[in-house]
Amino acid sequence: MARDMSDKEILKMELEQLKKEVNTPRTPVSANCADTITFVEGMLPNDPLIKGVPDDKNPYKGDKGGCIIT
Repeated sequence: MARDMSDKEILKMELEQLKKEVNTPRTPVSANCADTITFVEGMLPNDPLIKGVPDDKNPYKGDKGGCIIT
Protein backbone atom coordinates (compact mmCIF):
# COMPACT_ATOMS: atom_id res chain seq x y z
CA MET A 1 0.00 0.00 0.00
CA ALA A 2 2.74 2.46 0.93
CA ARG A 3 4.54 1.66 -2.33
CA ASP A 4 1.61 3.06 -4.30
CA MET A 5 1.59 6.34 -2.36
CA SER A 6 3.58 9.48 -2.96
CA ASP A 7 5.91 10.87 -0.33
CA LYS A 8 3.41 13.61 0.41
CA GLU A 9 0.62 11.09 1.08
CA ILE A 10 2.88 9.02 3.34
CA LEU A 11 3.89 12.11 5.33
CA LYS A 12 0.20 13.08 5.63
CA MET A 13 -0.64 9.63 7.03
CA GLU A 14 2.23 9.86 9.51
CA LEU A 15 1.07 13.30 10.62
CA GLU A 16 -2.49 12.03 11.18
CA GLN A 17 -1.15 9.14 13.25
CA LEU A 18 0.99 11.48 15.36
CA LYS A 19 -2.02 13.74 15.94
CA LYS A 20 -3.92 10.72 17.29
CA GLU A 21 -1.02 9.63 19.48
CA VAL A 22 -0.47 13.05 21.03
CA ASN A 23 -3.89 12.78 22.71
CA THR A 24 -3.16 9.38 24.22
CA PRO A 25 -3.02 9.65 28.02
CA ARG A 26 0.40 8.75 29.41
CA THR A 27 1.27 7.34 32.80
CA PRO A 28 4.69 6.82 34.35
CA VAL A 29 6.21 3.36 34.01
CA SER A 30 6.56 3.17 37.79
CA ALA A 31 2.79 3.57 38.19
CA ASN A 32 2.08 0.93 35.55
CA CYS A 33 4.54 -1.46 37.22
CA ALA A 34 2.91 -0.95 40.59
CA ASP A 35 -0.52 -1.66 39.09
CA THR A 36 0.79 -4.78 37.36
CA ILE A 37 2.39 -6.09 40.56
CA THR A 38 -0.85 -5.51 42.48
CA PHE A 39 -2.86 -7.33 39.82
CA VAL A 40 -0.50 -10.31 39.66
CA GLU A 41 -0.36 -10.64 43.44
CA GLY A 42 -4.17 -10.44 43.58
CA MET A 43 -4.52 -13.25 41.02
CA LEU A 44 -1.86 -15.42 42.68
CA PRO A 45 -4.23 -17.63 44.73
CA ASN A 46 -6.11 -18.67 41.56
CA ASP A 47 -3.10 -19.13 39.28
CA PRO A 48 -2.88 -22.77 38.12
CA LEU A 49 0.77 -22.33 37.10
CA ILE A 50 1.72 -21.44 40.67
CA LYS A 51 -0.78 -23.51 42.63
CA GLY A 52 -1.16 -26.48 40.31
CA VAL A 53 -4.29 -28.14 38.99
CA PRO A 54 -6.19 -30.55 41.26
CA ASP A 55 -6.14 -34.14 39.98
CA ASP A 56 -9.94 -34.27 39.75
CA LYS A 57 -10.00 -31.24 37.42
CA ASN A 58 -6.96 -32.13 35.35
CA PRO A 59 -8.05 -33.53 31.96
CA TYR A 60 -4.54 -34.88 31.28
CA LYS A 61 -4.28 -36.95 34.45
CA GLY A 62 -5.81 -40.34 34.88
CA ASP A 63 -6.02 -43.83 33.45
CA LYS A 64 -5.59 -42.84 29.82
CA GLY A 65 -2.18 -44.41 29.68
CA GLY A 66 0.93 -42.85 28.38
CA CYS A 67 2.84 -42.41 25.20
CA ILE A 68 5.79 -44.69 24.52
CA ILE A 69 8.17 -43.83 21.73
CA THR A 70 10.10 -46.81 20.40
